[in-house]
Amino acid sequence: MATHPRISRLFGAVNIGSFRISAMVAGLSDTGEMMVLGSGHRAAEGIKRGYVTDMDVATHAVRDALERAEKIAGMSVQNVWIGCSGAGLASRVANVEIDIGGRRIDDGDVEHLLVAARDSIEPDGRMVLHAQPAHYTLDGAHGVPNPRGLHAERLGVDVHVMLAEGAPVRNITETVQNAHVDVQAVVAAPVATAYACLSPEERELGVALIEIGGQVTNVSVHAGGMLLGMAAIPMGSADITDAIASYFGIRRFQAERLKCVSGSAIASPTDHREMIPVSGPGGDDASGPIARHADDRNRIPRAELVSVITGEIDRLMRDVGSALRDMGFTGQRGQQVVLTGGGAEL
Repeated sequence: MATHPRISRLFGAVNIGSFRISAMVAGLSDTGEMMVLGSGHRAAEGIKRGYVTDMDVATHAVRDALERAEKIAGMSVQNVWIGCSGAGLASRVANVEIDIGGRRIDDGDVEHLLVAARDSIEPDGRMVLHAQPAHYTLDGAHGVPNPRGLHAERLGVDVHVMLAEGAPVRNITETVQNAHVDVQAVVAAPVATAYACLSPEERELGVALIEIGGQVTNVSVHAGGMLLGMAAIPMGSADITDAIASYFGIRRFQAERLKCVSGSAIASPTDHREMIPVSGPGGDDASGPIARHADDRNRIPRAELVSVITGEIDRLMRDVGSALRDMGFTGQRGQQVVLTGGGAEL
């Protein structure tokens, strides 16, 4: 009979999305392996484009997702890490240098440098979510991962700073605390997504990460091993669903099914020959009332559905392109893009 490794430490995580709230229970084994023990999710309620709009309803959704994860894991968590994509996220890079005088760098020098870097941050009325050293510089030479034990005249550091609006973060934190768990920390979604989706080489050479969520699309640029800039666009895959529902005069859940089953972001020459049954308003099958733009058998050419989808994606990509240009991701630098998020499945 197979034996499972003993769990020495338990972790909980909750991701607050506009479309879905997800929870996970993970454990660190005695062998140092991180294991996913259980996961759960449910439709997001009380959340609009990453912001809490109804705390009681949102708390119930968080508690439900957590209970599902705990049931599968067979364990309960007392505290969780929160991932959020709203809260007016913004990022910047702080550069700080101190004199070393040619001697050997020790732990005290590094700590002094990081304190100076934190003191140099100007949050402009926002709260600091993360202030992480990306890499160090020795006498102007970049890309030093660990300066301890090395000699230099000057020691510098590039610190990535993630800022957020205070009130929305407090609302998210209190929502989760009301679900009877403590909050370990709040993590900005672009930071967590980058660690999950990008390799160290991609983050070093330069890449744009585009996460298409339900109601928010996060755009971030990474280079030199650090996040250089990010932007949140208040549009996502749910807006594509709404456009389909409006165009064909059907309900959202019907439009979502059409998008997922028959939709695509890429047009095909054969789309106009493929007829797709469309549920009418209030109907759950093709025999219901005739939807707008459908034939007498309640069918539409797939090309018409794809046209609605590509129109919305074009609008989103224009905003994404504008954000990338503002962050300097152009020319030779703007060569590699990674798409993620539920909306990327199109």
